[in-house]
Amino acid sequence: MKNTVIFKNLLIDGKLTDVECRDGIITRIGSLDGDGIDMGGKKAFAGLVDIHTHGICGLDTMDGEIEKLSELYAAAGTTSFCPTTMTTPLENIKALLSRPLTCRGAKVCGFHLEGPYISEKFPGAQNKDFICSPTDELEGYENVSLVTLAPELEGALDYIKSTKAKICVGHTSADYETVCRAADAGAVCVSHIFNAMPPLHHREPSVIGAAFDKNMYVQIICDGIHIHPAVVRMVYSLFGADRIILISDSMRACGLPDGQYELGGYKISVENKIARTETGALAGSTSTLLDCVKKAIEFGISEADAFRMASETPAKMLGLNCGKLEVGYDCDFVVLDEKMELAGVVINGVFTK
Repeated sequence: MKNTVIFKNLLIDGKLTDVECRDGIITRIGSLDGDGIDMGGKKAFAGLVDIHTHGICGLDTMDGEIEKLSELYAAAGTTSFCPTTMTTPLENIKALLSRPLTCRGAKVCGFHLEGPYISEKFPGAQNKDFICSPTDELEGYENVSLVTLAPELEGALDYIKSTKAKICVGHTSADYETVCRAADAGAVCVSHIFNAMPPLHHREPSVIGAAFDKNMYVQIICDGIHIHPAVVRMVYSLFGADRIILISDSMRACGLPDGQYELGGYKISVENKIARTETGALAGSTSTLLDCVKKAIEFGISEADAFRMASETPAKMLGLNCGKLEVGYDCDFVVLDEKMELAGVVINGVFTK
């Protein structure tokens, strides 16, 4: 017998309605007969998908505790995520990729390798000592969904063409023409646009101009720190909600007080919720993806599009059956109260507060 549950009295797109779920899939939406879980008229939005996040609540992807991470992300309103690595020795990355991707909370969508195939000119908070050109050493692992790389590196274009993972251009000094060639080779996305790359210049459009012309997705850290609100609005006008992916790029200090932390072997200081390396470089964020959605709304983006950029758009890029509150999709959604605070999370039809 199929496992069926009805979530009653959810406010979806301004309309009070019910959602039926069978075996983790949405089967009916509307005014439904039968008993169910009364959600009290609270707002519901499709589950949030964070494709670029290093850690939360004291844990980091490189610690290898993926199952615990999945619980922590779920508690913060993220229903699917790509645990994101750092530029470390290849042996450390291989050891991590050899671990099973089990989860008890947020669904794990495969690893996101941020490095070691990046530019020494734009390392951000990554360790330059372990940067290298793309090789096939990590190609035997089926649990890698995304790879962020600098397309100007030797062998990068061939790697883009051959890898099974989706390629994001990032931590790069590439010019416009090089990124266009990367897109033609199969690169589909830009990691944390404007951060760790050359700026947009009217005669040297670089990564941003190429991403616009080549119809690429762009990730943006919408925490109010990495990107000025005016630039967030500009990117929104240029790329639209169907090409922008909100990411947290959170590190282990997310959800914890200011203090001293670690990221990729570096000492990180967090002051006023801003994480920096000892040299002053920004070192990821301390915001959850839900925090970033709220910031996008605060910056003037519509509520519907802000949530879409954190759910439907990343899910579509990864080819996932989630990110939409529609029949046939995974029954993943977040429930928010009148103050837009998290009141519950549903993953595969299972509700938790």
